[in-house]
Amino acid sequence: MSGRPGTFEIHRDAWGVPHVRADHELELARGQGYVTALDRGWQIEVDRWRAEGRLAERLGEAGLPWDRLAHRVRLADTARRAYAALAADDRAWVDAYTAGVNEGLERGRDVPEMHVLADPSWPGGGHLPPHEPWPSWAPLGVFLVAHVLFSGFGHVLWREHAARTLGAAVATEHPDVSVDHVLDLLAVDGGPTAGSNAWALAGGRTTSGAPLLAGDPHRLLELPGVYQQVRLACDAYDVVGLAFPGVPGVPHFGHTGPAAWGITNALAHQVDVLAERLTRTPGGDVEALGPDGPERVRTATATVRVRAAGGGVAHRVETWETARGVVVTGGPDPADADRTYALRLAARVDADLGVASWRQLLRSRSAHDVAAAFAGWVEPVNRVLAADRDTVLSLTAGRVPDRDPAERRLAVPAWSEAARPRPWTTLPAPVVVETVAVDANERPARAEIAFGHTYAPPHRAQRVRALLDDAGPLGPGDQRRVHGDSHLGSAPALLAWLDEHPETATAVPDDALARAAGRLRAWDRHMDADSLDAGLYAAWRSALVRRVAAHPALAPLHAPHGLDPVLAPWLSVVARVGDALPALLGSTVLDIDGRAEAWAALADVVAAAAVADDDATFDGRVPGPGTDVGTRWGAGHQVLGLHVLLDVPGLDPGSVPRVSSVPLSGDTDTVRCTASTPGVSDTCVRGSVARWVWDLADRDASRWGVPFGASGDPRSPHFADQHADWAHARTVPVVIDWSALTREEIR
Repeated sequence: MSGRPGTFEIHRDAWGVPHVRADHELELARGQGYVTALDRGWQIEVDRWRAEGRLAERLGEAGLPWDRLAHRVRLADTARRAYAALAADDRAWVDAYTAGVNEGLERGRDVPEMHVLADPSWPGGGHLPPHEPWPSWAPLGVFLVAHVLFSGFGHVLWREHAARTLGAAVATEHPDVSVDHVLDLLAVDGGPTAGSNAWALAGGRTTSGAPLLAGDPHRLLELPGVYQQVRLACDAYDVVGLAFPGVPGVPHFGHTGPAAWGITNALAHQVDVLAERLTRTPGGDVEALGPDGPERVRTATATVRVRAAGGGVAHRVETWETARGVVVTGGPDPADADRTYALRLAARVDADLGVASWRQLLRSRSAHDVAAAFAGWVEPVNRVLAADRDTVLSLTAGRVPDRDPAERRLAVPAWSEAARPRPWTTLPAPVVVETVAVDANERPARAEIAFGHTYAPPHRAQRVRALLDDAGPLGPGDQRRVHGDSHLGSAPALLAWLDEHPETATAVPDDALARAAGRLRAWDRHMDADSLDAGLYAAWRSALVRRVAAHPALAPLHAPHGLDPVLAPWLSVVARVGDALPALLGSTVLDIDGRAEAWAALADVVAAAAVADDDATFDGRVPGPGTDVGTRWGAGHQVLGLHVLLDVPGLDPGSVPRVSSVPLSGDTDTVRCTASTPGVSDTCVRGSVARWVWDLADRDASRWGVPFGASGDPRSPHFADQHADWAHARTVPVVIDWSALTREEIR
């Protein structure tokens, strides 16, 4: 390769989406790397720093928690190992992409965020390292960054904390009640890393007579967005899809013309979690207690440089790897004796990230080709819907340790026989879809593909299926009805607690309570942005979550968890109570009076509205005795757009890129996922990070959309030009005709 741009072409559609064309695959990979660096230079550099554990060198103390995690789980080392193990042709493909990234970053680094980093007025000052070329393994590291927290291990650690605190307390009061029963009450449905919808219509259910696939992945709504719309065309294939910026190919969602695919998270128990006991010997070595007794532990010390005044400080991060896995939290300090856990990661065990699968997908000409490519998939474990013009397949892809379901609930003691490494499960063959298939992270009806412990509630899956079954033959344009549905299937179970008023005294007039309860009972259960009743429901739900989280029976959960701070989102008691609220209300073991709490929470809302009305501070509300209570759901339910610079204390907020505030319909457990955290905030920080519709009859009729835009540069007209469409659950056309695109000069 010449090392100079010019052997590939870049074309753009009206939304700035890059269409990259080259004669040969390696030139195309270089072109994809180049245009990604051009459009998403800041984003991919941040993820590269994360992979290296060098974020704090740029951001100061704000980057230290992540860097500590990156070194503990050995992100960079795992990526290097996987890169070294690549077959020659796959390595050449990754190398070509990396070469393109390094060429494109010459321009792609010229973005406002980089100038903010270099500004002498940066909080705390400190030295900023010079720019460095991407190492060859960096794309694999970026993929690991996107998925290292995208597994169930955080849920296991939450259950460990719950068993150690609440479970132990309940056992003292009720010796006949098992810890398992307590954990069932705190069952986690979904969580901060879970979510996605996907559905497939076989040809008999579409207007064209050919299959149609559609869906939307749910992740944190990072700014720039986590997916990049792209087209990749060369002599071997012509693919449109959603790429991870910094990673070659389109591994999750793609349409080659004759074949297409899309995924959802299978919520499988893909990562073994081991409770470890580490001790330091008199000689300074570290030992772990394994099934056969004490074992030597591989130790390393990383130096993390933290940007600060005077040139920065060095922070030592000691890391440990047992025979079972990398230690993610805890260590040999006696204070960590019961809070040290290791992870057995498939990518590290096998030195394989499935790169061959990413590349093979691009060449798929049939649904069975897609299935064959996913046979080499590693992690995360996904459910896959694949289609060609005649066939739809449903399959599971990835590596899952062969464990009994009972061993997935809590961490496995490292000193037990159960801690010995298990082989990967043999996955069942793909299943042909005859009519409709829906995946929405629910517990699978087929036991042979239920590889997890915790699943999302069935509401989204049931709602998608109902919307599809209620309609006649459907085409691409009809999918907005599904993408945009705001019906909240979890609401009836909570509202049932307001059926009867308890005989308790209240400081709020009974007529105000009765009117508020009547409105909630009559509400249509749609979380629409302009709905006062949806706003009332959300306010009541949050008040109820806070009341239950503060209930004396749950006090043990509030004990310090003692785990690494980066794991805090999985250990938020208020957020977890919000997840588990239907099971907690009315629990006789915990002595929670669901009806009393529900009415007291509604009284809290009505009383707060009256106080706010007296203070004349309730814009948009109609509160107070003798009137109705409420504020429109969309008034507070708006997307934040998470940006890494938001974590930096003292930084001028005006220097952090933002998007306009748009009232949002939908909620956490609606098909139109715009997730909030009841009891904490109505702000949306997680939701649909893309929407896609793949038409197998005519790829030109396919559609897609992202929350913000194709560009990561805040100065670009394409930074947020899709945001309004996304907020209203609209998509934009996939443009295939090269003559309808604008060719871009490569400089």
